[in-house]
Amino acid sequence: MIYNLFIYIFVGAVRLAALFNRKIARMVKGEHEAFAVLKEHIDPKARYLWFHAASLGEFEQGRPIIEEIRRKYPEYRILQTFFSPSGYEVRKDYKGADIVCYLPLDTPRNVRRFISLAHPYMVFFIKYEFWKNYLDELKGRGIPVYSVSSIFRPNQVFFRWYGIAYRDVLKCFTHLFVQNQESVGLLKTIGVTDTTIVGDTRFDRVLQICREAKQLPLVEKFKGNILTMVAGSSWAPDEDIFIPYFNAHPEMKLIIAPHVIDESHLKEILGKLKRPAVRYTQATEENVAQADCLIIDCFGLLSSIYRYGEISYIGGGFGVSIHNTLEAAVYGIPVIFGPENQKFREAQGLKACGGGIEIHGSDDFNRLMDRFLSDKAYLEEAGRQAGAYVSDNAGALQKIMDTVKFN
Repeated sequence: MIYNLFIYIFVGAVRLAALFNRKIARMVKGEHEAFAVLKEHIDPKARYLWFHAASLGEFEQGRPIIEEIRRKYPEYRILQTFFSPSGYEVRKDYKGADIVCYLPLDTPRNVRRFISLAHPYMVFFIKYEFWKNYLDELKGRGIPVYSVSSIFRPNQVFFRWYGIAYRDVLKCFTHLFVQNQESVGLLKTIGVTDTTIVGDTRFDRVLQICREAKQLPLVEKFKGNILTMVAGSSWAPDEDIFIPYFNAHPEMKLIIAPHVIDESHLKEILGKLKRPAVRYTQATEENVAQADCLIIDCFGLLSSIYRYGEISYIGGGFGVSIHNTLEAAVYGIPVIFGPENQKFREAQGLKACGGGIEIHGSDDFNRLMDRFLSDKAYLEEAGRQAGAYVSDNAGALQKIMDTVKFN
């Protein structure tokens, strides 16, 4: 009753916020439309595997499983749901799923209606998805449900005195595929033992992305034979650190893929640069070869662009938190990032092995870059460690596929 009271308050707050926020309004509209989407597209005779991810990052963790199922068990249909527009809007046309829609909020009525329409054969909730009414209903109907790439910490509600009533939600899972031993230990203290340590499927995903990386002739033409740093998902505080160094070092080139691509930010970047630069959407074979800095002013290329760098810088570490470090590390290049990285297990792993380096400002960055540019052996060893960290931690996908009984 307390949980449902909270959910109804949450629903009311979301609807109110939708009046003032376009992103939330899209989410609310999408949730209402989800039932119509299922009615129109669900085949009552087919067996659906339902994958749910809150947003884009969680989707990428579930994606390797979807694509392996497509390869090994083509008889299944795939239903992919999202909570956030940042996931749905980017992947609504994802070809790996037969149906993509929003997940209606976790009210008892929504839950019964959604599950009755979807009639899933099996369910996969990615990472932090613990919706009580959905999980209770799935368990009550005898539908297997798995938690994938989940990770647990002592400060989560399940392990606090006031979370006793909510703990049973974890017992609704048929099995939890967790990232580390600490999660297994914590779950055991509350009586949850159907667990397997598999690591994080993101390692498998970035290896797949690396294998499928796009050839980008304009980027290749830009780079030539000159040492290049790729700055991915950068924000203004990051750019204030690496652009001045780049301006003073003509022996290197720079590729910037800013996190926010709008005209004001792009003009801000161009204003800080003192060397020739060109935007990717305006690049030609002639002008890109004359540029020292290439600004990526479009989406969808960054994971392939890292392959052209000898050094990577991951943005966000001087704001809320760093962005994806593994997409760069998989190419065997060192990864530089700011101090806001403590919540990210992969960042800690990269630091521990020497493939990732934390900086606290311009002085740190300048010293590190001076060493990278003057000590080739150090640069190559840091890159080797970064690549090895990714390959050594892959394998979650196979462990999951070996455990789940699809037939």
